[in-house]
Amino acid sequence: MDYSQFTDILFERRDNGVLWITLNKPEKFNAADAAMHQAFVDIWPLIDKDPAVRVAVITGAGKAFSAGGDLDRVKNAYGDHDEIVAILEEARDIVYNMLHCSKPIISAVNGVAVGAGVVVALLSDICIMAEGARLADGHHKLGVAAGDHGAIIWPLLCGMAKSKYYLMTGDFISGKEAERIGLVSLCVPDAELQAKAMEVATKIATGPRYATRFTKRVLNQWLLQAGPIFDHSLALEMMGFFSKDLLEGVDSVRAKRPAKFPSNE
Repeated sequence: MDYSQFTDILFERRDNGVLWITLNKPEKFNAADAAMHQAFVDIWPLIDKDPAVRVAVITGAGKAFSAGGDLDRVKNAYGDHDEIVAILEEARDIVYNMLHCSKPIISAVNGVAVGAGVVVALLSDICIMAEGARLADGHHKLGVAAGDHGAIIWPLLCGMAKSKYYLMTGDFISGKEAERIGLVSLCVPDAELQAKAMEVATKIATGPRYATRFTKRVLNQWLLQAGPIFDHSLALEMMGFFSKDLLEGVDSVRAKRPAKFPSNE
């Protein structure tokens, strides 16, 4: 299987069928620009079909896992129906392609994860987070509903009370707190993250292949049952791309200042 089509992503085949994936734009904190956002769609079906892969591990180069999406693309999509539909379809495909990938996916969250980065991190079958890492769902701060992955996975992972709090505030969550509330599988010291991820990947990769595959399949039925909720959330998020709140959200995030949303005036 050829992964050379994916720019800014490194692939390393390790022992026992572990595919180590590194998002490799450290100078931009592995931000999910249009190309990487599309890669998050396309990569999982290829891994699913790759007979040499038993487990995939995804992490980030440098100080970040993935620091969100392309704010220029978000801002330019304002009021553009065709572009908004394209973003909707990509966001939908990322979630469903990860859920339907038969190979176990492990995320090793080494630094900040927001936007599409937190989608990939939390939709992985096992999420291992460094103590020094932080994650957040940034939709609310951009003035749009928490679409993407939020409605489908957060309530199942950490309950409705925590989900509502973090999805309606956009507050960052530390590795230790994310583990405490059940949002991630494990939290380990920063220096131990890669070793722990490899240890877990090897344990799964050397176990019974079909038992692992079918366990993932049956557990993901809980998420797939929430498919209509997810599709609804994504549609409501895209409605926000027709609101001036979006423009103010993007500008405030860039300027690192409190937002003054027009809908509150």
